[in-house]
Amino acid sequence: MENKENSSGGENQPSKKGLKKQQKAAEKEAKKEARKQAQGEQQVSQEEDVSKGFYGNMPMIRSTERPDRTILDLKDLTPSLKDKKVWQCFFVLRQQKWTIQALVCVGPNVSKQMVKFSAGINKESIIDVEGFARTVDQKIESCSQHDVELHCEQVWVVSSAAPRLPLLIEDAVRPETDDVINQDTRLDNRILDLRTTTNQAIYRIEAGVCKYFRDYLMEKDFIEIHVPKIISAASEGGANVFTVSYFKDKAYLAQSPQLYKQMAITADFDRVFTIGQVFRAEDSNTHRHLTEFGGLDLEMAFKFHYHEVIEVIGDMFVHIFKNLRDNLQEEIETVGRQYKSEPFKFLEPSLVLTYKEGVRLLRDNGVDMGDEDDLSTPAEKLLGRLIKQKYDTDFFILDKFPLAVRPFYTMPDPTDKKWSNSYDMFMRGEEILSGAQRVHCPDLLSERAKEKGVDLEHIKSYIDSFRYGAPPHAGGGIGMERVTMLFINTYISIHFRYGESMERVTMLFLGLDNIRKTSMFPRDPKRLSTP
Repeated sequence: MENKENSSGGENQPSKKGLKKQQKAAEKEAKKEARKQAQGEQQVSQEEDVSKGFYGNMPMIRSTERPDRTILDLKDLTPSLKDKKVWQCFFVLRQQKWTIQALVCVGPNVSKQMVKFSAGINKESIIDVEGFARTVDQKIESCSQHDVELHCEQVWVVSSAAPRLPLLIEDAVRPETDDVINQDTRLDNRILDLRTTTNQAIYRIEAGVCKYFRDYLMEKDFIEIHVPKIISAASEGGANVFTVSYFKDKAYLAQSPQLYKQMAITADFDRVFTIGQVFRAEDSNTHRHLTEFGGLDLEMAFKFHYHEVIEVIGDMFVHIFKNLRDNLQEEIETVGRQYKSEPFKFLEPSLVLTYKEGVRLLRDNGVDMGDEDDLSTPAEKLLGRLIKQKYDTDFFILDKFPLAVRPFYTMPDPTDKKWSNSYDMFMRGEEILSGAQRVHCPDLLSERAKEKGVDLEHIKSYIDSFRYGAPPHAGGGIGMERVTMLFINTYISIHFRYGESMERVTMLFLGLDNIRKTSMFPRDPKRLSTP
């Protein structure tokens, strides 16, 4: 009766007896395949290994010897080395931001055992490879070395990676629209994430920002200085400082190198800059804030007007932009394959507006804010869009900020003390530099410090440094990670305004959506552990 139901309800369904028969057949076939595979492996192991001594696990490198061997970097493997035998060190099919296709196949000098060993090497292992660079008929689009591949004759494992990885590099480098790895997973496994070609390029670009910042200022007779990060009083005033125990006393992590830059100016250094870490105890988890970041700071004496300093800083940014464009295009394009963004435009000379003009633009577009209100993050973003529409630029300078929203050492405006001789610079509606003319009169400085609630005893040496003659001076501070974030993978249109003439040059720069992508080991209120 049961068999009838099976035949009428589903002719293709086997009976219990049939299922058992199929299961036995499958098990028999599986055993047969296993025996066959074992015999094959035994046969391979019994065959003469022509590659013996040319592959395997290398003994731990403990600096016992220095072989007389020239190591070529992957980036140097080009068609010019066609048919030349080379050693490739630390090769994992990827070296930093370069990749190459490698081939290990059975031949007169390569055994089946060596092929099997190579196929079993764990992903992300560090290996040494010797082989021949061969040109290819068709470009290898998936690799940075398009025109050559490596035919391996020696493969040695220098350091083996774990068989299971918390994330795969090929997943971590997918375009952001196909991104399958969230930010926390990346940061929790930062060492692996940093191995992607994109991150290798990002941090070369970030290094370029520092290099061209330094190069420009050195050329303008600035002196690089190094200043303390542990200080006796909050350099910016307010409560957003980290307090640390300092023997039997209390100290703070520097919010900026501001006080020491100014003291260097009073010591007759005339023009100084410093590159170092800055600390802000702000419980902010936004895309653009970190509690520790790299600061690029400069300070200079001027002759007549603080706008002399604004002009130097504006020219410095142009120098940085142009050198990134000209010297790091390969890195820019590498990042561009993963992260896309809208074109970024700036003017030369840069657009300068007063704070009042910026507020007026916002008010005209429905923002309710007072003359002396500070710009909120949404207001900054909106102002960036409005200026882009009106002036066709993403980079601009706002001058004459309200005195109430600036630090105690900011010089008040000489005609209206409601305003100040201070300025911010913006990219894509986000502030990237804050600066001002500094107060160089000790009495006015003491008065301003009291107004901001700064204990004069804690900054006595700073105030006293202005009692022995101090030139008028101004400067600014730049967040390195933020600058890099806003410049990555962007088409830049540069308009040169000289009278009526205009030259447009379109190039690639960078522009990311989160500052943590440009901080190697980011620190924020939720992330302190290593990494």
